[in-house]
Amino acid sequence: MSVPPSSRELIVEADGGSRGNPGPAGYGAVVLDPVTGETLAEAAEYIGVATNNVAEYKGLVAGLKVARELFPDATVHVRMDSKLVVEQMSGRWKIKHPDMKPLAAEAGRVFPAGRVRYEWIPRERNKHADRLANEAMDAGKRGRQWEPSASTAALDASAARNAAAPPPSGPPGDAAAGAARARAALAGLTGTTTATGSGADGAATGRTAPATGDDVPALFGDTALSGDSASGSESAVPAVPPRASGSESAVSAVPPRASGSESAVSAVPPRASGSEVASPASPQASTSGTVVPPPQAPGADTFLPSASPQAAAPAPAPRQGWSGGPDMGAPATFVLLRHGETALTPEKRFSGSGGTDPELSEAGLRQARAVAEALAARGTVQEIISSPLTRCRQTAAAVAARLGLDVRIEQGLRETDFGAWEGLTFAEVRERHPEDLDAWLASPKAAPTGGGESFAAVARRVAATRDRLTAAHAGRTVLLVTHVTPIKTLVRLALGAPPESLFRMELSAASISAVAYYADGNASVRLLNDTSHLRA
Repeated sequence: MSVPPSSRELIVEADGGSRGNPGPAGYGAVVLDPVTGETLAEAAEYIGVATNNVAEYKGLVAGLKVARELFPDATVHVRMDSKLVVEQMSGRWKIKHPDMKPLAAEAGRVFPAGRVRYEWIPRERNKHADRLANEAMDAGKRGRQWEPSASTAALDASAARNAAAPPPSGPPGDAAAGAARARAALAGLTGTTTATGSGADGAATGRTAPATGDDVPALFGDTALSGDSASGSESAVPAVPPRASGSESAVSAVPPRASGSESAVSAVPPRASGSEVASPASPQASTSGTVVPPPQAPGADTFLPSASPQAAAPAPAPRQGWSGGPDMGAPATFVLLRHGETALTPEKRFSGSGGTDPELSEAGLRQARAVAEALAARGTVQEIISSPLTRCRQTAAAVAARLGLDVRIEQGLRETDFGAWEGLTFAEVRERHPEDLDAWLASPKAAPTGGGESFAAVARRVAATRDRLTAAHAGRTVLLVTHVTPIKTLVRLALGAPPESLFRMELSAASISAVAYYADGNASVRLLNDTSHLRA
């Protein structure tokens, strides 16, 4: 089993069971790579007669210890279907049972405090660890212990994942491997200008303001930044200048994959003009040898190809020296729509995937209808995919009704889980959780209080979702109805920008952005924060 040498974030899934409660019991635990889903290690054991809860705790301890053996300095995301264990280890529930107190204490000693966060997941999402626990109990019934060589849990889990979603068949939009192939295709050509959209989970040079997640207040300290007058949403412009470069080390939780997602910025050559968006004066050549048309005036079809790729207008003649480049064909184009306002938006409160799941306000419903009309006028959206949260579902439904399309739900498009900060203003978080807030502002790997998601974790989730969708929708224009953090993350990765660039983007409620993903692995940001449809 190969282990990524640079991985420093791990997922541990654990479970335990008892046939009789108490009765013959066993546990299972698996350590996973958070980006690829690769199984790094497994553990299982028959423990004799015990209760379900004791077996679950023993599975947790075993999983944490295996993770520590792989990477002693790792941060760990524990996922279990035991609400009791998750709540007790998160400190929200007291531990009263005498058999579980020492096990909880043992689990808490494996990694330093603050390096482990816990998430409850439904049982159907914990099948790998559940299968290991049952294999251990089956072995105990035969008077034996579990043997790794006899286990099929990893194969079963992989088959279940493959059945749930087709694996990516092409390179993602910011893959270093894609850029390398493009450079190889251009080898020997002269008079060319290289411009790439390869992305990176690159070096962070210091954080100066909170990234505005879904309805996250665009504040620094207690000072509100300017909002968008058309939509009432918050600005993400930093209130203070960034710190000197080098103040924070590069984020390298997981090594790049063969056709990977996030990779080191240094692996990608610099763009010719510092941006992959073509200048108005002339078209821009991409690494593939095709020519990207210049952007049009705001509100025009700057991001959408024809509804039928075959009917697309012919590209302008290539520049001198590019005629021998490969034909990349029509890209997968993601039109990125932030949902309309909720009651929390104008109050600038944290509103992620771990809170009350608010509905659209009256203003938000009006915004959804307005954006539906704008997209109908453009007439090029072919599919609609939405975050599972209510505000996105409602926005997507308004567009779908206008366009006559169905809506598909994608869990990977959900907003950041802001943990205990959900529903609070930035000032309230500063007052109640000052140390956690400082840590969150200082590093993309820090999570909000109470087991929320770090921005590094969100980036890996969003990148994996992007990879699946680009592979499945090549040559098509797909509307993704989602939230601030996922949209900004897709733009950041397409541009190859560092994590702190999340703080440099304005993203209003019901705004439209767009990114095109080409077959060579490169991406082109076509539009950002268009709100012209809200100003009519």
